[in-house]
Amino acid sequence: MHLTRISDLGADGLSDYSQLTDVALRRKAEPAGGLYIAESTKVIARALGAGHRPRSVLLQEQWLPHVERLLAPFPDVPVFVGEPALLEELTGYHLHRGALAAMHRPPLAPAADIVRDASRVVVIEDIVDHTNVGAIFRSVAGLGADAVLVTPRCADPLYRRSVRVSMGTVLQVPWTRLPEWDEAVPILHDAGFHLAALALAPDAMELDAFARNAPERLAIVLGAEGDGLSRRALAAADTVVTIPMLHGVDSLNVASASAVALYALRT
Repeated sequence: MHLTRISDLGADGLSDYSQLTDVALRRKAEPAGGLYIAESTKVIARALGAGHRPRSVLLQEQWLPHVERLLAPFPDVPVFVGEPALLEELTGYHLHRGALAAMHRPPLAPAADIVRDASRVVVIEDIVDHTNVGAIFRSVAGLGADAVLVTPRCADPLYRRSVRVSMGTVLQVPWTRLPEWDEAVPILHDAGFHLAALALAPDAMELDAFARNAPERLAIVLGAEGDGLSRRALAAADTVVTIPMLHGVDSLNVASASAVALYALRT
């Protein structure tokens, strides 16, 4: 571990943390396809456990013993230590979780590889709220689905907020990006998946009735709040499923809906 105690913001290697958005990090010309930020020692540990490679770590002094243990297999990784005020000036926010790591992004696997041995997967279409994406991953991890597939315009699961809200489970749950629906549907059908779209529709089947005879291999399709699922997603679905609601409420937050559906359809 190469330890550097920083006293100014001009030190080599700090640019990964300097007021950069996660989009900018993703577009950096790195061999593994960009960077993402893992925030907190817990999330860093999960990233390392998933086999992701750290490029550097930035932290407050009191977190150094934790990070030293985590980085034992990576003796050449630079570790920058600084006072809280200096780190806040660098990053643009208070590091109340104490540590950040710039991680190399692993390449995404083809969708067919991700679903090959799965029985329950969640497909999230065009959800742009990073909090909802992270919360869906946490539901998937906690309630036992095997993988998440995200559409081309869906928010990045490795965005810092998504990772944090998921409690690092985006680093545990297998996931990848799907192609557009005309290519995605054959991938899922060829793997034997029944597509169940969660949506409000006059002909929708209620969730509890669908769960009683749920297909063995099932893809639960969730859409963005407000707009819901696209017409192409609904046309691709084998069944449209709805969660019965009371008291004039027509639907749940999409992350809450994912948890309800996954619990009802658990195997």
